[in-house]
Amino acid sequence: MTTSRSGYFKRAKRIVIKVGSGVLTVEHGLNLKAVRSISKQICQLNNGGREIILVSSGAMAAGIKKIGLPKRPDEIPLRQAASAVGQAGLIQEYETAFGRYDKKVAQILLTGEDLNNRKRYLNARNTLHTLLAWKVLPIINENDTVVVDEIKFGDNDNLSAMIALLMDAQILINLTDIDGLYTKDPRVNPDAELIPEINSITKNIEKLAGDIPGALGTGGMLSKIRAAKKLNTAGIPMVIAKGLKPDVLPRLFAGEEEGTFFVPKVKKMASRKCWIAFTLKPKGTLTIDEGAAEAILKRGKSLLPSGIVDVEGEFNEGAAVDFKSHRKEKLGTGLVNYGAADIRRIMGLKTSKIKAILGHKPYDDVIHRDNLVVTADEITDG
Repeated sequence: MTTSRSGYFKRAKRIVIKVGSGVLTVEHGLNLKAVRSISKQICQLNNGGREIILVSSGAMAAGIKKIGLPKRPDEIPLRQAASAVGQAGLIQEYETAFGRYDKKVAQILLTGEDLNNRKRYLNARNTLHTLLAWKVLPIINENDTVVVDEIKFGDNDNLSAMIALLMDAQILINLTDIDGLYTKDPRVNPDAELIPEINSITKNIEKLAGDIPGALGTGGMLSKIRAAKKLNTAGIPMVIAKGLKPDVLPRLFAGEEEGTFFVPKVKKMASRKCWIAFTLKPKGTLTIDEGAAEAILKRGKSLLPSGIVDVEGEFNEGAAVDFKSHRKEKLGTGLVNYGAADIRRIMGLKTSKIKAILGHKPYDDVIHRDNLVVTADEITDG
């Protein structure tokens, strides 16, 4: 091993644990044995002085089986109704399981819109901080009953990463139905080998993950890798481990090398920049020239109108937009000082020309450095 993962676990005081549908459900409904085992392990970590936030899948899968549907429905209303049925049973079982150890739980259902709005984002964080201060365990899931594509997180792998960023967690533990990332799908390839540690999430790693689908849940291994990529860029480690393995959580914190560990970048990204880079949904894209890319990536500069060569999308002042190189490589995300229509009028021009073109010049830069986050693989932005 090139890195001592035990050090990360030893230092971690606030942990997000995500449990997938493959761990929590069996043929005829919820896997009560798994629910009780994970609840017991989380209480052990709590008793050791650690704060835990649980992101739990399983509602839709439990609902599908409770209603007796033969498979996951394609129609959105049916999926939402199944989730509503399953969520009630899921939280009830958690309350019973944690109650055995005198631990109170709270249910929190979120949509992407809740975290996309800065005020609601901060309100969610304050609520979670209060629950942790009260020694109440937050159990979070996506609000599938009301969610539509525009406000979906996509899957609970992404949601758990968003919560880790929101709460400045020191580690995310993603519990699934296999031991981690393998060189091949171990369920159909006996010669598949577990990859114990990943220092850099390359395109080859993403391709490996893309060949390992999920079962009951919406995410497969690829969604977990994408979550790890966000977290690692922000300086937060993540581990994928088998949730059905006995005492997997205490084993991880005892330093045992379970699963696949994703080593984070050294420099931790500030909370607000995490929100800009990974929580906001970009409304458009700016293409910039080589000079602007070099100024941003190597000299820590803001994005000026002179460096912009193209604008995609329609957006207003203050919107989040991606910016990419002339080779179409995404370099990062930022909050714009001008709307799309005005940027099209001033792009390629020096800042001294802005007032003559627009009639006013509130800002020199299209994206100020304080509102800009580089997410290109080779760069870490603080």
